[in-house]
Amino acid sequence: MQSMSSDYEQQRSRLSGEHTEQPNEEPWADLELSLPHGRSPTGIVSFVECVLVELTHEDVGAEFVSTNLTGVKRTQFIAVDDVGQRFQKRYFDDRLGWHETIVSRGAVRNELVSRLSRLSLDRIDEPPNAEPDTFRVMSLHQF
Repeated sequence: MQSMSSDYEQQRSRLSGEHTEQPNEEPWADLELSLPHGRSPTGIVSFVECVLVELTHEDVGAEFVSTNLTGVKRTQFIAVDDVGQRFQKRYFDDRLGWHETIVSRGAVRNELVSRLSRLSLDRIDEPPNAEPDTFRVMSLHQF
C-alpha cells in the first residue's frame, strides 16, 4: 500500500507530465472527475489534496455539479485567505438559489473526499438519463 504522500507525488508528477505535453494548459486543468470513476480511496484523498493546493496558490475555484429530480445543484469552493485555511462555499439549488458561507480547509477536504467517494448507487433520486455528477477546478472568471 502506498503512503498518501507518495500517492500525492505521483498525482502531481502525472499532472506535470500532462502539463508539459500541453504547454498552453494550466497545471490545474486536469483536476476534474465524473462519477462514477475508478479511483481508490487513497487516490481520492491525494486528488483532493492536489485540489486544495491549487485553490490556495492559484486564482481558481472548485465546483461540484450534481443533477437529481429536483434540478441542478452546484457547490463551489474558493480560497479567501493567502494561507488556504478559509474558503468561501457557495451552494446553488434550482429551488432555493444561492447560499454562501465561510468554511475551514478541513471542512472542504472532508466534503470533497465524501462527495468524490460516493458510488453511483448512492444517486437514488437521479432522473433517467441524467448527466453524471462532475467535479472540476477552473479559473475564477468561469464561475
